[in-house]
Amino acid sequence: MISSNLPLIDLHRHLDGSVRLQTILDLAKQHDLPLPAKSIEQLRPLVQVTEPQPGVMAFIAKFEWLVGVLVDYQACQRIAYENVLDAKAEGIHYIELRFSPLFMSQPHQLDPAALTEAVLDGLEKGAEETGVQVNAIGILSRHFGPKLAMQELNALIGQHDRFVALDLAGDEANFPGELFVEHFKIARDSGWQVTVHAGEAAGPESIWQAVEELGAQRIGHATRLMEDPLLVENIYQNHIGIETNLTSNVQTSTVPSYAEHPLKAMLDADLLATINTDDPGISNINLEYEYTQAAPAAGLSSAQIELAQANALEIAFLSVEEKEALQKSLSIA
Repeated sequence: MISSNLPLIDLHRHLDGSVRLQTILDLAKQHDLPLPAKSIEQLRPLVQVTEPQPGVMAFIAKFEWLVGVLVDYQACQRIAYENVLDAKAEGIHYIELRFSPLFMSQPHQLDPAALTEAVLDGLEKGAEETGVQVNAIGILSRHFGPKLAMQELNALIGQHDRFVALDLAGDEANFPGELFVEHFKIARDSGWQVTVHAGEAAGPESIWQAVEELGAQRIGHATRLMEDPLLVENIYQNHIGIETNLTSNVQTSTVPSYAEHPLKAMLDADLLATINTDDPGISNINLEYEYTQAAPAAGLSSAQIELAQANALEIAFLSVEEKEALQKSLSIA
């Protein structure tokens, strides 16, 4: 169960993987797009996963219409704004929303820098209206390669003070982190924190590289982590946070089932593992589902679920003062 004594936090959510179905219909109609659906129920199987996919990239293919309706900057601002409203409706107190401006700009050849500004404006508007605390994480999409990733990094750095961290996501198997060492050095030198998708479509070596060469303070997914005891010890000793995504990992066939997910083993090893949603618009879940349905199915006890919730506050990209204020706000509310 979700503890009422701790803030409810989602540290790993892609805002372009959390688009309302009605918004997709609205934008498609507004811009006369050839959307092959006229109702939410017709649209649902096109964008939501109904059975496990053969891999991460097959799951990512479900983004086609979530980003396909991002015709202009107003649409980008709208989906960002609605992400925060939806977080509020889920009872979330603090959320870190991440996005890749190059990935989102591709369908309609938008300017990544202008798109970045529009998305951040939408997040800020949502935060002001709802009171939900929001931080933004920029993503470099691996599969565009290091040259375009540098252009993407420049688009993000143009709004430097409105981000807390940089992430690396996409095709991990074919675009290893070694290609992006320079990019993350620039990010760290600029004062950003670092989280990296690793150990999801590649093995423990990908996590080692993310920590040692990219400077990752947190790892997204990390489902292959427990295969390497030395890596587990390294992650423990260096207080590296882990952003697990239970339903997403089952749906991408990264793990065979909830019961075989390594989250319980991570918590048993005293690692700073957390529960998050990844792409709730595609997975057709919310954070409450991950806590009340997915986590018990993964073998977590009530105490372990609460520990994961506490870990989220500990590894959040917030200052000590911000964490204390967030915790204190629960007693005031």
